[in-house]
Amino acid sequence: MRNEALAQYFKKPEATARSMRDGFFSVGDIAYRDSEGYYFICDRKIDMIISGGANIYPAEIEAVLSAHPAVLDVAVIGVPDAHWGESVKAVVSLRPGANASEEELITYCTEQLASYKKPRSVDFVDELPRNPAGKLLKTRIREAYWKDLDHRI
Repeated sequence: MRNEALAQYFKKPEATARSMRDGFFSVGDIAYRDSEGYYFICDRKIDMIISGGANIYPAEIEAVLSAHPAVLDVAVIGVPDAHWGESVKAVVSLRPGANASEEELITYCTEQLASYKKPRSVDFVDELPRNPAGKLLKTRIREAYWKDLDHRI
């Protein structure tokens, strides 16, 4: 059903216009259908990382890192890379009293993910930005890495 009046971002007409497809509103979810006909939402298009022509879905990497005993919170983003376009970066908040190194977390991912999906770098922060509803603000995280560039992938 088409209903352009109800499907809108609050006070963001440009974002609403970008999300309309032939009168239908799309939030950009990426999904797949399995052999039994079930649909699975795996990520959002805006969060997808394109590295060397490969599509990398951060939610998969975040799920792996979230299972590490030292990790409290994590965001995986694409950051500028002169050779690959983007490279995978994990921004991690550790549990109180826990320790983990960049190398340890990358190795942990290497054991569970294809090599091209593993983070190439890890930054540690005290806390990741979230909105009042608890939603991770990846746009704010990405800004710090892309702010000095005149283009985006």
